[in-house]
Amino acid sequence: MTIIDPITLTVIQSGLQQVCNEMDLAFVRSAFSPVISEALDRSDGIYDIENGELISQGELGLPVFVGTMQFGTKCVIDRAKNLKPGDVFIVNDPYLGGTHLMDVRFVKPFFYKGKLFAWLANTGHWPDTGGAVPGGFSANATEVEQEGLRLPPVKLYKEGVLDEEILSIVLSNIRIADQRIGDIKAQAAALSVGEKRFTQLIDRYGEEIVKNSIKELKIRAAKQMRARIKEIPDGIYHGEGIVDSDGVVNEPLRIDMKIRKLDTELYFDMSGSSPPCLGPMNSVIATTKSSIYLAIKHIFPEVPLNAGTFQPLHIEDPEETFLYAKYPRPVSGCAAEVSQRIAESVFSALVKAIPNQLFAAPAGTSGNLCLGGFDPKYNRNYVMYVISGGGYGGNPNEDGLSNGCSTIGISKTTPVEVMEQFYPVLFEEYSLHEGSGGAGKKRGGFGVNYKIKIIRGNAKVSMVMDHGRFGPQGVLKGKDGGLNFVKVVQSGESYIPPHFSKDQNILVQEGDTIHVSTPGGGGYEDPFLRTPELVLLDVLRGYYSIQRVKELFGVVINHQELTVNLEETIKYRKRN
Repeated sequence: MTIIDPITLTVIQSGLQQVCNEMDLAFVRSAFSPVISEALDRSDGIYDIENGELISQGELGLPVFVGTMQFGTKCVIDRAKNLKPGDVFIVNDPYLGGTHLMDVRFVKPFFYKGKLFAWLANTGHWPDTGGAVPGGFSANATEVEQEGLRLPPVKLYKEGVLDEEILSIVLSNIRIADQRIGDIKAQAAALSVGEKRFTQLIDRYGEEIVKNSIKELKIRAAKQMRARIKEIPDGIYHGEGIVDSDGVVNEPLRIDMKIRKLDTELYFDMSGSSPPCLGPMNSVIATTKSSIYLAIKHIFPEVPLNAGTFQPLHIEDPEETFLYAKYPRPVSGCAAEVSQRIAESVFSALVKAIPNQLFAAPAGTSGNLCLGGFDPKYNRNYVMYVISGGGYGGNPNEDGLSNGCSTIGISKTTPVEVMEQFYPVLFEEYSLHEGSGGAGKKRGGFGVNYKIKIIRGNAKVSMVMDHGRFGPQGVLKGKDGGLNFVKVVQSGESYIPPHFSKDQNILVQEGDTIHVSTPGGGGYEDPFLRTPELVLLDVLRGYYSIQRVKELFGVVINHQELTVNLEETIKYRKRN
């Protein structure tokens, strides 16, 4: 094996990253759907020729796809035949290394000088893939067929030519099919960009140098992760996460997380979790494992990202639980919601071992809301997909961020102006969810409130969210964050989903409104340890009412004190 000097190794590492970043940008800039072009619900990467392991992923990629895409690529490798340059596979089968049906993967063999060298792949969240409800988030589904069209790995492009017959099958089974061709071509174009840039990188440094660098980078990532794990005291740590319900049976689902740390390795056991559920909150094994990967990467963000990063993480398959879904279990909530409860359970376990490196639970929901209907002004159907931010948990050094993206990704809310341009809606409110930050020495960040008014036509609204029953966990005596809340006002009458955060096909018409409040983050440490000046500042900013401050932080403030300076307030606290 050729010895590679550190500078060359670093340059190639950056070069691989840049290839993926350019795929990301090509995908985002050319996609039709706002959920991809604006909300960034997608990812691109380079994967190993034999086993599909991650070589590099774009910086704009969703963390939850880090694990699932390598599992998904491996499933394509196992089924691929007669490969030719220009071939592109399409697949969204959740049980074949996937997430839910809306996350559609394109996988392309990468040839260098006529020889297979690696695989390129990306995932894009399509606004609709058919099924019982517009947008695919069927809260009441009891089998995967109700969630949409399920595709095994098939060649959508053969030697660079789009297969019109396969395309027609896909488009005949989804809503707003005429709009999907833009996303399909954008997804394929991103892989073509990656193909060109990767070829240029190998041309510059040579095939052997690049291959050896990929191997060395994997070794070094594993070594760095083991060094960080070694800092955790040996022992067994317990954590848990609670899902509101499965959408069908109105009872909570429990994730029982046991983590054993031994020397430089971590062992994960979730066998005590709830059994498979009837509704769509089952998680396929690829998503379950990827959720643990991203949780550990949150804790140790400085470790480089490739397959070596995950070598010290040993995950026992949680068979006979809702975290190991098998056909035909419905799974639409796995990537968007259950994955975040899994990560939360990892955080709650390890905060006991390394409190100075961790944090209270974040909002932990993507806030999936889909509105599908007909716009009479433009004489066309539409599917609007809304994801929303929430509060981050407090940490040893600072309060949690407000309106941050979800645990599983970098996806952000599509700008209100864009949604109002594309769809017959008006956002009458978009504000901070005051009071939702969990109390603590370092309090949680705040969620958001938004209110959507239907201004034309009729539609159906569906949602799969979470933390409507139990707020994000506070830690080390910190309080839980505020709850998710949903209300639909139809002809002046209010409707609140019986499952708090999950429901489907609620009919709305012109003038009706949809109200959503997202969760705040959990608090870190005892709220009575919070400094009085920070408590007063929270009140002055309208984050908490005077009464809530007294309940949560033990600080008594009257209206007169809101006009005095901080020094006087601190003296008052000491006297009382």
